[in-house]
Amino acid sequence: MTAPSPPSRYRFGVFEVDVRTGELRRKGVRIKLNAQPLQVLLLLLARPGELLTREEISRELWPDGTFVDYEHGVNSAVNRIREALSDTAASPLFIETLARRGYRFVAPVECIAGGETASAQRESRLTSETASGPEPGSAPETAAKSRPRMLASAEDLPKTPHAVVQTLFLLLQLMYLGFYVGALANLAEIEDLLSPLHRATLIFTILIVTAAILIPVRAFVLCAVLFRAPAVRRKFLSLWPFLLLVDVLWSLSPFLLLHHIDFGLAVACMALLVYSPFAQRSLILMGAGRTQGEIPATVR
Repeated sequence: MTAPSPPSRYRFGVFEVDVRTGELRRKGVRIKLNAQPLQVLLLLLARPGELLTREEISRELWPDGTFVDYEHGVNSAVNRIREALSDTAASPLFIETLARRGYRFVAPVECIAGGETASAQRESRLTSETASGPEPGSAPETAAKSRPRMLASAEDLPKTPHAVVQTLFLLLQLMYLGFYVGALANLAEIEDLLSPLHRATLIFTILIVTAAILIPVRAFVLCAVLFRAPAVRRKFLSLWPFLLLVDVLWSLSPFLLLHHIDFGLAVACMALLVYSPFAQRSLILMGAGRTQGEIPATVR
């Protein structure tokens, strides 16, 4: 009797994982997922509804036992999977955490054997393309990618050490907090500086209101990245259009220091600050706020 072929693909919800190519797709659109999180996802999909302990996962990821803090590495890999699937630990749709034990895949999983016929594969591919457009790499998408884009994607950015990216991002948040606190601490001087301007009262009010709102916003962003909150990249990118607007507005803040610096220096600082929101977005895409679970620590 012929043994059943091992699954070549898994389907769950709107997602599909190709075991052979190591690709995760959502309605036919590829989602970037690094090797170790993908390996953990495959382990969970192979045993849906069953407990998969952290020790079992660590043995698969680091079979030679060289990884020191395996719990941190496993947690990091699971957080990456949840981010890719838009899942949360508090209300899991796919991956449930069993406290102090491990994880369990709770959604229904369809296993597609390696012997699936070519016609069935083509039918599946056509269904995905009908629902969400052509597969990545097809002619229309290639043409779209060839067109210049105003904003960089993660693939366009250089690979940079995590510590550098994280530090630069946190310093930018501290810089903005310094702007807001400094402005509110020198309201009398700023009011005197703005007094010759048309609608000086309105400008002064906007300055106070935006500074008061942005202090907790910046504190949230800083803490989310510093403590590597789950899905911090998605949350920041959702918040980024708002931050872009207010950061461009606050790029005028060097002119509040005209009692202490000359006009030319204020213009130069303003030009740099206009770029700052785009730099923050790039740093998030380069990995600020993410853990380093993919980098195994070896005992030497």
